Amino acid sequence: MNTANKRLVVLGAAESGVGAALLGKQQGWDVFVSDGGTIKPAFRDTLLQYEIPFEERGHTTANILNAACIVKSPGIPEKAAVMKEVRAAGIEVCSEIEFAYRYKGDSKIIGITGSNGKSTTTLLTWHIFKTEGYDVAMVGNIGYSFARQIFEKPCAWYVIEISSFQLDDIHTFRPDVAVLLNITPDHLDRYDYKFENYVASKFNITRYQREGDFFVVNADDPAINKYITTHQTHAKTIFFTMDDQKITDEGAFIKDQFLFMNHEQENTRTSIHDLSIKGLHNKYNTMAAGISARVANIRTEKLRESLETFKGLEHRLEYVATVRGVEFINDSKGTNVNSVWYALESMAKPVVLILGGQDKGNDYNGILDMVQEKVKAIVCLGINNEPIHSFFDAHVNNIIDTSTAREAVLAAYSLADSGDIVLLSPGCASFDLFANYEDRGTQFKQAVREL
Repeated sequence: MNTANKRLVVLGAAESGVGAALLGKQQGWDVFVSDGGTIKPAFRDTLLQYEIPFEERGHTTANILNAACIVKSPGIPEKAAVMKEVRAAGIEVCSEIEFAYRYKGDSKIIGITGSNGKSTTTLLTWHIFKTEGYDVAMVGNIGYSFARQIFEKPCAWYVIEISSFQLDDIHTFRPDVAVLLNITPDHLDRYDYKFENYVASKFNITRYQREGDFFVVNADDPAINKYITTHQTHAKTIFFTMDDQKITDEGAFIKDQFLFMNHEQENTRTSIHDLSIKGLHNKYNTMAAGISARVANIRTEKLRESLETFKGLEHRLEYVATVRGVEFINDSKGTNVNSVWYALESMAKPVVLILGGQDKGNDYNGILDMVQEKVKAIVCLGINNEPIHSFFDAHVNNIIDTSTAREAVLAAYSLADSGDIVLLSPGCASFDLFANYEDRGTQFKQAVREL
């Protein structure tokens, strides 16, 4: 980092960008924020409050290319015109987590990434640490940005939910415990439609780890297993798996209806029936969080207590209500095809599936068997539902198009019988009809309550 010229330019003025701007100013940088769109009022008010200069609805090249360092919002793709100019100028670009990392002091980090389950695993890990009494903050894609947390209230531990976009621009970021949950095709439009590029991005989480750090990784994931055979990490690798035969010493696994978490000759176990969150995917999430807590020396009793008292995440397989025998489940956070598979895997009753939104080049082959086994009808919720019809018309008898959450709920309810489940698990981004997945889930829940 060129510290002689202390000019910091932040591209993007949402949570991560404003957090980086606040921390940058606190650390003596000359900060300027530039957003190509309209800045939300809450973020604009914060910039005004702290007297941080900014622009919106466009980027002024002269005010950007004189930076010593540029913090780029994870939402800005490399193909954006402003990024082409920045790269051509040779200015250092880093992500917000990289910038914040440089000011973390002696604190420790558990970094969690993966295509699915990040938020649940992050929240559960934080819950475990909080139950034990640690000075811990939950940051990243969930809650405050890492930078804003350091600006407002530095902590001894940070549990960070990290996307592949945030890992693309790290240069020193090193979690003490890196967690890689799974890798399935997602966001391929940002990676030249090459899955191997996306996989490499996820593995950046262990790129700068050293001896004495831990890399907690899913031993059952094909993409992870393929990559790990040809790429080394300096951290100590600890696996979690459904197959106890894969664990010879340390790690987490399930055997005889018990979840085992073994570390340094101490074995912790808890009955899977006592876990507060259900489903195959949540067993993986729980193993990842549990073994991460063990390597951070969380005590056995508190670990068990945490796993049994944890409440699930809003918009992630969230029970909403039962109306005349029809159960409604909100999984609006399920924005890729693999999330839909995990959601359907958890369902024990016939399903009316609400699917659709802003398609990211989805391949629905991976969920076809699950849909044929469990889904009696599909309700499309999106502006362009053609990709869903193109794939599923030959396999599902009832497919209905809707364009609002209320229409989707009414249509699904009409197709469901008592004893069925209406599952909102869209497998797509929400931005065609909604502000974000939270907005989609909230409107879904409101429509259910109005039945």
